[in-house]
Amino acid sequence: MRMTLSAVVVAAAAITPALAQDGGAIPPRQIYDAMLDAAKQSGWVQFRDFNGRQLVYFTALQTLHCRLSEIRYSFNSRALDQRFPVLACNPQLPLSVPSDVAVDELYLSLDPGSVKSATVQVVWEDGTESEIRTYRPCDNVGESTCAVAAE
Repeated sequence: MRMTLSAVVVAAAAITPALAQDGGAIPPRQIYDAMLDAAKQSGWVQFRDFNGRQLVYFTALQTLHCRLSEIRYSFNSRALDQRFPVLACNPQLPLSVPSDVAVDELYLSLDPGSVKSATVQVVWEDGTESEIRTYRPCDNVGESTCAVAAE
């Protein structure tokens, strides 16, 4: 089943209040699959040039924290030889990043221009792997956060 980004947002908004009333329950994997698919073109990771640093954000993937076991990535290659720590599942907020998360749990701060591309794959809690996606920073966006599919 393929859902648009707006359909995913509507579905997530409808589920979240019910989950809070039930004391928190993790939505079905299909919701997370749809969220990952909806973010495919805009970027599973995002890039930003800020304050003399290049930031690579993993925030979109961290919203999937309750169903992920691993975030694999590599910079400037397709090796997928690095791991970004997945947030601990918070059943009260299963579709969002908790407000008390430290910034270093959402992004990496690197030397300016050091990342020309980021290749990413997630592993779900059952061990299945997503497709592999490669993104590059957007051109001429100043300090805005942006990514472009490089495939």
